[in-house]
Amino acid sequence: MGPEPCCNLILRSLIYLLYFFILGMTYLDHAGTALFPESLLKEFTDDLSKNIYGNPHSQNISSKLTYDTIEHVRYRILQHFNTTAEDYTIIFTSGSTAALKLVAETFPWIPEGSGHPSSRFCYLADNHTSVVGMRGITAAMNVLSVPVKPKEMLLSEKNRVPAEEQNCTTPHLFCYPAQSNFSGTKYPLSWIQEIKSGNLCPIKMPGKWFVLLDAASYVSTSPLDLTVHQPDFIPISFYKIFGFPTGLGALLVNNQIAPFLRKSYFGGGTAAGYLAGEEFYSPRPSVADRFEDGTVSFLDIIALKHGFDALERLTGGMENIKHHTFALSHYTYTVLSTLKYANGAPVVHIYSDSDFSSPDVQGPIINFNVLDENGDVIGYSQVDKLASLYNIHVRTGCFCNTGACQQHLRLSNEDVKRNLQAGHVCGDDIDIIDGRPTGSVRISFGYMSTFEDAQTFLKFIIATRLSESDFKFPSQTTTRETITQSVESSIQNDHTANNNAKKFSLKTIISDTGHWNNSSAALKTPETSRTVVSESAIPVYRSGSKPITVTNIYLYPIKSCSAFEVSEWPVGNQGLLYDRSWMVVNQNGVCISQKQEPRLCLVHPLIDLEQNIMVIKAEGMDPISLPLEENTGREIQIGQSKVCAHRVQTYDCGERIAEWFSELLGRRCRLIRQSSDLKRNANQKHDKGQATKVSLSLVNEAQYLLINTASILQLKEQITERLEEPLQTEELIQRFRANIVISGTESFEEEEWAEISIGTLCFQVVGPCNRCQIICIDPQTGQRNKEFLQTLSSTRGRKVSLSGIFILVIGNPNGFLLAFFVIQK
Repeated sequence: MGPEPCCNLILRSLIYLLYFFILGMTYLDHAGTALFPESLLKEFTDDLSKNIYGNPHSQNISSKLTYDTIEHVRYRILQHFNTTAEDYTIIFTSGSTAALKLVAETFPWIPEGSGHPSSRFCYLADNHTSVVGMRGITAAMNVLSVPVKPKEMLLSEKNRVPAEEQNCTTPHLFCYPAQSNFSGTKYPLSWIQEIKSGNLCPIKMPGKWFVLLDAASYVSTSPLDLTVHQPDFIPISFYKIFGFPTGLGALLVNNQIAPFLRKSYFGGGTAAGYLAGEEFYSPRPSVADRFEDGTVSFLDIIALKHGFDALERLTGGMENIKHHTFALSHYTYTVLSTLKYANGAPVVHIYSDSDFSSPDVQGPIINFNVLDENGDVIGYSQVDKLASLYNIHVRTGCFCNTGACQQHLRLSNEDVKRNLQAGHVCGDDIDIIDGRPTGSVRISFGYMSTFEDAQTFLKFIIATRLSESDFKFPSQTTTRETITQSVESSIQNDHTANNNAKKFSLKTIISDTGHWNNSSAALKTPETSRTVVSESAIPVYRSGSKPITVTNIYLYPIKSCSAFEVSEWPVGNQGLLYDRSWMVVNQNGVCISQKQEPRLCLVHPLIDLEQNIMVIKAEGMDPISLPLEENTGREIQIGQSKVCAHRVQTYDCGERIAEWFSELLGRRCRLIRQSSDLKRNANQKHDKGQATKVSLSLVNEAQYLLINTASILQLKEQITERLEEPLQTEELIQRFRANIVISGTESFEEEEWAEISIGTLCFQVVGPCNRCQIICIDPQTGQRNKEFLQTLSSTRGRKVSLSGIFILVIGNPNGFLLAFFVIQK
């Protein structure tokens, strides 16, 4: 089957926007905004109907879900651009325009007259209005702006400063588009490193150059690899990629420049602390938190996750979109440029800096004006009205890019000013003044565009300008071959930096493949290898006449699921081996805990070290197992999640396990496992103010959690009195989800300890740990009872803790942890 039926069959069935209303519509303004598929809205609305998302600046369950989901989306964006949080920070804005304004306001400019070499704001003339508009802010800061024409950049090597001036550190900013929104010209991404290294200078000016890459137009149809090309700032708008949501963008900031950005205003959520009656303000440490004033558009941000899912599901990725859209534009350009009147005059004048030979230098945008037989321009307004009669949607005007418009239409500065005096303003229908055009017509393709869209547009031009005797439209067989050859040619000629693009035919390009907070004592061990401990090395400590002993050892292989009790267990580099190595996540990749899904306590994971498997059981479900070895195969999908503000790298455990958990919980979810590729390190603060870096699994705060039986018994008496019904000690112990249970000491005595030893492992006490509402969940039934937390709060006051001590290992862990070990204080 040729490419046309494949595209039409899938895309015509997926495009939303009230399909019956737009039946027959040909949409050719994808550079203005993409169209969104029905599946994106369905998945998003399903998400909203099944989850409650609160304000992310609060601490309740719904707010934490929102915060975690937002963080997951940040990682998804970074992953989309093949980079990580180590290199770039995502700052959400209302769009790319707001991102550009933020850069202009916060860049560390050095103004004229400061006594130091001054900064320059330099930009390519072929730039969006929002980039050029940054000069309004820089002018107010007394910083000079310098426009540079594209041709001048080719001569910029002459602008190299002398060697004696190369040590100057005055910051300058150069802005250019990865892709012109006027003509689709792709400017070299190699400029980024050349400019930053000083090998390419936009103007002759000593200092350090930073680069802003306006990627809003480029990333809608092309992949951007920030591992290969690393600009300092990248503004983007998501509606140009997904079509929905609108009014949401982001600024990707290179972390090397982030500390130097200067910000005056501080809005809600950006302050670590401030005083209303005194000039005192301390910003939050996170770059994103400092620059995202007020509450971000969190529901729109959550929608982005579904946008990425739909994009990947429908297209297979940006590389496919790049070649698909280029093939359509190459075919259209080829036919359009050959259209002639009977007298040999061209039907259109195309404004382009390329011959559409490669997707590396040309995007899926065609800009043109229609001509009559005498070569005079037919106004864009008239073409737009005719196109509307054929239900074809095009874009007209100068497209918020006066520089490119002047360049291609050969309008001088005086011409633009005279047109303004004559009454022409941007966006109106005054298309001809003194016989010369004031703008042009633009068509652009997106991932939803089809071969039929290209043919419909070409038929429109032919029908309105030529008679049937003047032109014979190519047969469908011929045009299918042409467009397929175009795709294959573009792929073969694709010499991108990574140079590893897969070979796709057009047929395969578009295809539809259809915190919880455990509180308890926390013991932390540093990262070491596992060894064996001799029981003869156990020291003894007695409080009065009773030894303090370890009575129970529990591990929780799956975060927030049931405990697995053992009498002895090996110690790993992150605590007990396999403790909280897995967790269940929702469809957005955010951790599901018992706070959101109490039934997780009914899931019983069992570790079998001999068979090297984990078996998962639940009432009413067949047991399911998975191997303990970490899967390092290439087919494994690596992702990123967040646990208590710490980034963790994980991989998915597969569809079989996902279906098991989804059926059990009645909602879409998956099981993921922490990957050893990126270790989770956290600075654990001691009560004395010191901090130690430790390696963590998917626990919230500590490697080990410890509770004291005496403390539990005291709480049991108080709860039983208030409940007026018996309560089993074992049930209460299980509610506190500890790794280690001890006995033989007075209630809450452990909070006064400074150091303890368990076997040959020595620990330092570093502070208490807060309890949360998980202790209110009956581990046998999954039912909630708020009395437990209320009693703990009323009896323990503001501390709300039980045996709540963090402890940090002193020296290396050494072997197995055994029940009935005696604890030495």
